[in-house]
Amino acid sequence: MSNFWHNIQTPNFSLAPMEDVTDTSFRELILQSSETNKLHLLFSEFTSVEGMCHPVGRGKVKHRLQINESEKKLLKEKNVKLIAQIWGKDPEKYYKTAQYITNETDFDGIDINMGCPVKNVVKNGCCSALIDQPNLAKEIILATKESTNLPLSVKTRIGFKQVVTESWISHLLTTPIDAFTIHGRIQKQMSEGLADWNEIAKAVQLRNELAPQIKIIGNGDVDSYQEGLDKCKKYGVDGVMIGRGIFKNPWFFQPDKTNMAMEEKLALLQEHTRLFDKTWGNSKNFAILRRFFKIYTNEFRGASSLRNNLMNTSNADEVYNAVRLFVQNSELSHMSQQNTFPD
Repeated sequence: MSNFWHNIQTPNFSLAPMEDVTDTSFRELILQSSETNKLHLLFSEFTSVEGMCHPVGRGKVKHRLQINESEKKLLKEKNVKLIAQIWGKDPEKYYKTAQYITNETDFDGIDINMGCPVKNVVKNGCCSALIDQPNLAKEIILATKESTNLPLSVKTRIGFKQVVTESWISHLLTTPIDAFTIHGRIQKQMSEGLADWNEIAKAVQLRNELAPQIKIIGNGDVDSYQEGLDKCKKYGVDGVMIGRGIFKNPWFFQPDKTNMAMEEKLALLQEHTRLFDKTWGNSKNFAILRRFFKIYTNEFRGASSLRNNLMNTSNADEVYNAVRLFVQNSELSHMSQQNTFPD
């Protein structure tokens, strides 16, 4: 199997793995809204190796690895690679989960989460807590690598309670990974403060000296495509990963598209609803979809009123009805204004 990391475009752009966000329906929506050759990598939601290796738990977490056929088609058309991100702390369970992903799914690569800062995760020694457990982190990487022929990467941070870029990144560079994404904050910061791209640049310098074949993706506070290009040039990373920036602009990977009209935003909202409903039906809590509504309902007259109505919906039909009534009322209001003459 060819390793896409060896010949990936530089600079490259990726959408970060996000809990209850980057499922197959949202990934498909982003693919639809992306210009060819502007988006290169997509990631699954976080998938627990403990859950995947539990006889009951697997049924509860396996949906995180679902890939719709319609998404597969777009991935192929746009030459975007899809990577499964996994997390946990037991090397044997990483081994078994990586085997499953390799043999039973259509993912192009595997990524190990060593960066999530959420407290109830790190208190169990997982994700960014592994920064303070370098030997266990290496065991996990080796176990995963042994069980799969898929390209392997890691997502991490510049430290746990304090910045340890030099020691931590130097350690990662001794492992058989193909790439890593580094977020310019420590775990303690969560998402607060500014990402430190100078520390990311230190990681790049270490890579250049110790393992030049490994790709580095920078992550943190990239709010536009042009800013991503600028950061690649300034800090020497091979690519950038977009996280919260997608909530400000779902057309992030179509950089020439600006000033979207209300109709375009509402069309995307309804398409996301359609994809979510088609994929999950009643098997997922509809409230998950509500968190996205503010992405599409902004910067047009009456947006806040529509948003409030959408937050009270409980199924796809109610979403469509709310949008339809809003558009009808907007058109009537516009017509009324046009037909109003001074006395």
